[in-house]
Amino acid sequence: MEDERLDAVILGASGFTGKYVVRYFLAQLDRDGGQRINIGIAGRSRSKVAEALRWAAAPSLPPANIPIIEADVTSPPSLAALCRRTKLVLNCVGPYRLYGEPVVSACVEGGVDYLDITGEPGFMEKMEAAYHQRAEETGSLVISACGYDSIPAELGVIFHSKQWKPPSVPHSVDSYLALESDKRIVGNIGTFQSAVLGVANVHDLQKLRRSRPRRAKPQIPGPPARKAKLIEHISSIGLWALKLPSSDAIVVRRTQTFLAEDPQGLPGVNENSDFAEKRKNFWSEVKPLHYGVYIGYKSLLSVAGTIFTGLNVLLLGSFGWGRSLLLKYPEIFTLGLFKKTGPTEEEVKSATFKMTFLGHGYSDESCLLQQKTKPDMEIVTRISGPEVGYVTTPITLVQCALILIDQRHSLPKGGVFPPGIVFGPTDLQERLEKNGISFEVLSKRTIS
Repeated sequence: MEDERLDAVILGASGFTGKYVVRYFLAQLDRDGGQRINIGIAGRSRSKVAEALRWAAAPSLPPANIPIIEADVTSPPSLAALCRRTKLVLNCVGPYRLYGEPVVSACVEGGVDYLDITGEPGFMEKMEAAYHQRAEETGSLVISACGYDSIPAELGVIFHSKQWKPPSVPHSVDSYLALESDKRIVGNIGTFQSAVLGVANVHDLQKLRRSRPRRAKPQIPGPPARKAKLIEHISSIGLWALKLPSSDAIVVRRTQTFLAEDPQGLPGVNENSDFAEKRKNFWSEVKPLHYGVYIGYKSLLSVAGTIFTGLNVLLLGSFGWGRSLLLKYPEIFTLGLFKKTGPTEEEVKSATFKMTFLGHGYSDESCLLQQKTKPDMEIVTRISGPEVGYVTTPITLVQCALILIDQRHSLPKGGVFPPGIVFGPTDLQERLEKNGISFEVLSKRTIS
């Protein structure tokens, strides 16, 4: 029966990221008033999933009331059975280009909500094209990019845009990601594999985009966005910046497209009048803007290391033999940035991030009518928090899941969406702030 279904199931619980998601979710199960969230964990191997649960619960014993479900992304019947047992799937099985679609398909057909942590634009756009209409019909809410890719970017752009109070208006904002640690910054092989496959399939994404109907574009006042330089020094924040081909910009642009089509946002399936008013007021304060993504370093030597990695992926990722080499020897081709074993627990604990948003616009919208097209105002905001892949990502994913569990009536009935357009008007930002992810305004000033 419906009320016997689990609130959520974590699929891929024994994976490197999945076990961190399990650990964080275990700490969120007990609610005010004695209520408890009922979750399950799933994967191909019952023994490996059980081992991940023991790791996640340590030093305590694992809860006895969390079911372990065998489910394999290559077995549609097992995924259908999984969906019959839950209202929500948190999919941690990547690369999503290879393994994501069967899970989305099962959730959509079962009318089950779906969240993931992908940063793969090709997968996200393909899922929207293939499943949006059916998801609307079945009441399945499918939301990708709910990890570090791309919750900080989505909420960061929204937070930044809301700082431009009338009569000021934004024109553009660029984000600069700085990763900091007193140990080495290390990613796992799954993240690297997704990047390599993205290069290999870039033409498929271009073909998909050409095949889709044109949609509304956000109306951004002022001149076109400036041409980005590959490398530049940003003196106002003290960083060398390297332009990135990031999924964050694509996800933010998708949210702005939905907002251009529905300026008041997406109505909830059974939202009350108070939330409807809140949603409309919220989006009335968010202005469209051009968005660029950079990674920031304090030294040019670090920039050179990232360029070395990027060139290897670009040059070798288009060939089968090249991809095999990249994935067989990631430590060599990335100078140790990615390892098959992933980061150690100490490396995870020591890492933090700062994402600085440097925005330019106009102190008064009337400046545009006077043909003064050069921005005369600058606002700098920042999001900062713990390590991006295994601390921040579980926080953002699970908090999105808790909103789905607690506030489902205030969210759209179904469809395939980016996270910003769904979670923007909710209390997601406040939840993240309570969990160690800060939002702050650094400065506002006029410029010449």
